[in-house]
Amino acid sequence: MAETNGHIPAFADYLTADNAQSLNTLAPTNNGLAWMFKRYLLQKAISVFRWRMPETWSKNYALYVLYCFGRFAVVNTDKFGVIPQACGLMGYNVFYQPTNAIISNALLRGNLTPRIDRECVLFQLEPDYGGIMDLVTHYANLLAQASEAAAINLNNSKVAFAFFGANKRAAESFKKGYDGVTNGQPMVVLDKDLLNEQGEPLWTMFTRDVKANYILDDLLSDMRKIETMFDTDIGIPNANTDKRERLISDEVNANNVETYSKCAFWLDSLKKSCEKARSMFGIDISVDWRNPPQQPTTQATETGVQ
Repeated sequence: MAETNGHIPAFADYLTADNAQSLNTLAPTNNGLAWMFKRYLLQKAISVFRWRMPETWSKNYALYVLYCFGRFAVVNTDKFGVIPQACGLMGYNVFYQPTNAIISNALLRGNLTPRIDRECVLFQLEPDYGGIMDLVTHYANLLAQASEAAAINLNNSKVAFAFFGANKRAAESFKKGYDGVTNGQPMVVLDKDLLNEQGEPLWTMFTRDVKANYILDDLLSDMRKIETMFDTDIGIPNANTDKRERLISDEVNANNVETYSKCAFWLDSLKKSCEKARSMFGIDISVDWRNPPQQPTTQATETGVQ
């Protein structure tokens, strides 16, 4: 099972999970910024498909369990009726596929190891029964590091000078004056002891070429590229035009196929499970594209995609 730190957004304790995370900037995989991108990317992934579920179900619970854990079982209970439940797997058949779901819920009684396709319907996202949190975490970590670098570069671009004071007192005076300037104070008063008897400054100033070190625009472009890579992996259409201004239609078609293929595989599996659930339990459940993918064109001409 993919690593989820023991939390999925369907559970109440997830709401405060980020409070337990270290804010150490040297650990971009375990800080508030990385968690923000995880939530953002996970919601993008969930948005690819449009679901219709029974009104008595918690759609948040079902979908977050599906995408984070990779599966849920639809089972008929004596107390709550037909509901989705997070589950483990047990047993194997002649093809070494699991035969039973394992449900752990303190509010449920009765058969908690229903047989798949006989007593329950298993909804799975990936053929290996896993979720996509490994994918989400990978791209979230890249975005967190790029965002952190962008913030640092933007802050450093505001400072054009380095001062060398004659002593510690002078250095502290410079620090206090710099704080005042960066805080937007209209007037900053420095210690007169920073001047010699002729009124000349007692410091040496080093001027930096800030523009030469300004890479914020490149970092923001890289963040967009990282998100585009994630979109391609989860099936969100994108033009993939960062490498140049104009693409021929065959290149656009290739990107459409790459974007479409993986999530179409997910959708085929989920549609089959919906059909089984309707047949076994008579419930109203279905899934389809939220925005149907664009069909590839056959004409290999140059297209002005900007």
